[in-house]
Amino acid sequence: MRKLEEIMKKLRSPEGCPWDREQTHKSLKKCLMEECAELMDSIDAEDDHEMCEELGDVLMNVVLHSVMAEERGAFTFGDVVDGISEKMIRRHPHVFGEESVRNSTEVLGLWERVKKQEKADRKSILDGIAYHCPALLQAEKIQKRVSKYGFDWSCEAQIVEKIQEELDELKAALASGDPEHADEELGDLLFAVANLSRFRKRSSGEELLAAANRKFATRFRYIETALAKRGKTLSDSSLPEMEALWEEAKTSEKRRK
Repeated sequence: MRKLEEIMKKLRSPEGCPWDREQTHKSLKKCLMEECAELMDSIDAEDDHEMCEELGDVLMNVVLHSVMAEERGAFTFGDVVDGISEKMIRRHPHVFGEESVRNSTEVLGLWERVKKQEKADRKSILDGIAYHCPALLQAEKIQKRVSKYGFDWSCEAQIVEKIQEELDELKAALASGDPEHADEELGDLLFAVANLSRFRKRSSGEELLAAANRKFATRFRYIETALAKRGKTLSDSSLPEMEALWEEAKTSEKRRK
C-alpha cells in the first residue's frame, strides 16, 4: 500500500505526469464510475484474473483521491484506512463487542441501530441516500427506507395495479400532446416498476434491467451476424427482415436452454 501511495504522489508531483497533475476530485468521478462498472462486469463474468485487475484500478482511484486530499490538507490515505477500520469494528459489535445475534436478519437490525447513532443529526429518513447511484437503485433505496415505517404495499398484485394506473396516465399524457407531462408520467411508471422489483426481494431492478440489456444485445448481435452471412448490413435490411431474425434469435435461445 505504501508503494502504491508513493507512486500516486510521484505522478502528482512537478516531475510526474501532466494528466495526473491536472485531475481534480470532480474530474475523476467518471473514471471511478467506469472502474466500478468494469469490476462488476468481471464479477458477473466470474473472471478472477479480470476481477483482480479491476479491484486494483478501483483501489488506485481511492489512493489518488486520498493523495489529492492530502495536498489540500484535508485528510490522508491513512485517515481513510483508520476511518473505515473503526467503522467496521463499530458496526460489528456482535463480533468485536458484547452484542449477540442469531442470524443475518438480526445483524441488519443491529446495523440500523448503530447507523442511527452515527447519523443522529439527520433530519429525514431519506437523508444519506446517494444521488449519484443509478436511479433504479436509488428508487429502491427510497422505497425500502419508507417501507420500514409501514409506508408500503401489501402484495405484488397491488403494485401491478399501480403500474397499470401509471401506464394509463402515461398514455393520456402522450395523447394530450404535453411532452413535459408525459416525461413526468414516464418517471412515475419507472418508479412503480422499481417498487415491484424491490417488493419481490429477489434481484434488484438494476440487475433485472442489466440482464434485459444483455439479452437484447445478444439477440441484436445475432441479427448483425445473420445479415453479414447474407452479405448485408443493417442499413440495407428491412424491418420485417430484422424482426424475422429476432424471432430466430429467440428460438435459438430456447434450444440452448
